[in-house]
Amino acid sequence: MRLAEWRKERHFVHNSTILEETSMTACIVGWAHTPFGKLDAETVESLIVRVTNEALEHAGIGPEDVDEVVLGHFNAGFSPQDFTASLVFQASDKFRFKPAIRVENACATGSAAVHQAIKTIEAKRAKTVLVVGVEQMTRTPGPEIGKNLLKASYLPEDGDTPGGFAGVFGKIAGAYFQRHGDQSDALAMIAAKNHKNGVDNPYAQMRKDLGFDFCRAESEKNPFVAGPLKRTDCSLVSDGAAALVLADTETALRMKRAVAFRATAHAQDFLPMSKRDIVQFEGCAEAWRRALSQAGIELSDLSFVETHDCFTIAELIEYEAMGLTPRGQGAIAVKEGWTNRDGKLPVNPSGGLKAKGHPIGATGVSMHALSAMQLCEEAGGIQVKNPVLGGIFNMGGAAVANYVSVLERIK
Repeated sequence: MRLAEWRKERHFVHNSTILEETSMTACIVGWAHTPFGKLDAETVESLIVRVTNEALEHAGIGPEDVDEVVLGHFNAGFSPQDFTASLVFQASDKFRFKPAIRVENACATGSAAVHQAIKTIEAKRAKTVLVVGVEQMTRTPGPEIGKNLLKASYLPEDGDTPGGFAGVFGKIAGAYFQRHGDQSDALAMIAAKNHKNGVDNPYAQMRKDLGFDFCRAESEKNPFVAGPLKRTDCSLVSDGAAALVLADTETALRMKRAVAFRATAHAQDFLPMSKRDIVQFEGCAEAWRRALSQAGIELSDLSFVETHDCFTIAELIEYEAMGLTPRGQGAIAVKEGWTNRDGKLPVNPSGGLKAKGHPIGATGVSMHALSAMQLCEEAGGIQVKNPVLGGIFNMGGAAVANYVSVLERIK
């Protein structure tokens, strides 16, 4: 029997032993996900209501069964409506008077909401928590989009960066190239890989296999945006929402499905890039180190990873930060096919932010929902083979807020 198959059988047969060994405290028991893209017919409120109702139905519970609500919503000027936690209550009057809170941690807002819900369950203040992530960005004019996104950087240093947040990562790419050589081929391979994966993701904003040649060459349709980064190196401006129902392990094992958090880690770093070696992504590396240690596994034990490819240079550096390759050698992972969907560690089988889109507050929740789908083998065309453990890395700012989750199906 193959090792992966043995592990999977062991996990299903000996749930109680595994729970005791790994101290699992929370599980995903239901989820919902809208398509990402330009959703003109939707509002922040309608997106929240939609995924709330769908996630509860998927989990097989009602609003009366929810003990607390956590909403991830970056906003930063994208929506005129601020103070949005109670918009979840628009889904049902039965939510009235339940605790609800909105959290924000830049592009890691969704994972911040997920991890906050886990802490509430760990503290035994709730048995079931609803997590919703949402953003509507496309109604905002282009120049304002750039200004809003730059709020996730350190304004005294980066506030006048040409190209907005793409300009920030253009600086990072330029610094990486200067230290480790021109990596344009690797960046184009990452973009092509993720767009190819996104073709089969029904939630993805761009479902088109662009191919390496298109992603590699400068053209009218693929111009340089900032530094060495072209349009195909940058994630998409998106609208969308996703939701999860989390439950404590005892409750989860009585439900239809249970995808447990085997480990979670959050490492926050300095906001100014001048206080860090920005091509190291040290906060990412620290979060991965903590999570893998907590889970009692090595990176090679993971079946797949969903990682934060807001820009292709980010995914390249994350290969190194997670320990897949030595520093400066991230290109090996994509050039050797390690991170393809059929490679030794598939990275972004969903298509990542590059193909899927990046509605800020929804992104981290989406990554967890899609990973749970993988582990329950409900991921359709983006399904990886025989998944046992899934890794997630969601990043806020330029490697400032760093969240890692390790997921494992136990029912």
